[in-house]
Amino acid sequence: MAKKAHRRERREQSLSRDRIIAASIQLLDRRGERGLTFRALSERLATGSGAIYWHVANKNDLLTAACDALVVRTMNQTVVTTPKATIRAVALGLFDVIDEHPWVGSALTSALGLSPIVRILERIGQQIRALGVADDEQWAAVGTLMAYILGVSRQNAANRQLARARDLDRSDFLEEVSNAWSKLDPKEYPFVRSVVAQIRDHDDRVDFLAGIDLILMGIDSPRRRRRPRR
Repeated sequence: MAKKAHRRERREQSLSRDRIIAASIQLLDRRGERGLTFRALSERLATGSGAIYWHVANKNDLLTAACDALVVRTMNQTVVTTPKATIRAVALGLFDVIDEHPWVGSALTSALGLSPIVRILERIGQQIRALGVADDEQWAAVGTLMAYILGVSRQNAANRQLARARDLDRSDFLEEVSNAWSKLDPKEYPFVRSVVAQIRDHDDRVDFLAGIDLILMGIDSPRRRRRPRR
């Protein structure tokens, strides 16, 4: 009995946490969060669920670990230069990773107190401090950037998923949106009608970074940098 238990322990240890996380990412990319089950993971890894439980407590732990692995990879690929350049690089890296792995967006927002979101918060927060933002303004500045990055990235990924579900490529999808908007009442929707042409040809990544730059301009304004204390 002791030998059997020892063999089982060695088998469970030989299945590394990294292998489990890599297989989980593949499942999530193919099937989404609902497709990530211990049964499906066991089949992919050709092992029993007990061996997986040796490394992860439950599905939430597994989802957070998979999300964290991609965030860590993104952070490691970001070259730290000037504060603004670093913020732009981190933002664009997250935009791209959520675009490639749409489930990451919801995983980040459901793990607010855990490693992935904390890593992002810390990296951006350090850059905000380096910009000389007043202590009592730092949280608002970081929160605004985080909300923009995660919100826009998730919406972009959702749009792409919707286009795929309707068997449309990006250009066809945007053309469909543009055609629908062009039929709106110009008196009731004058602005929307005015940007129809831009919708057809816009670049999501360029527009995303333009938004980051607008936020940084506000953060960098003299009013926010030298706000008198009350």
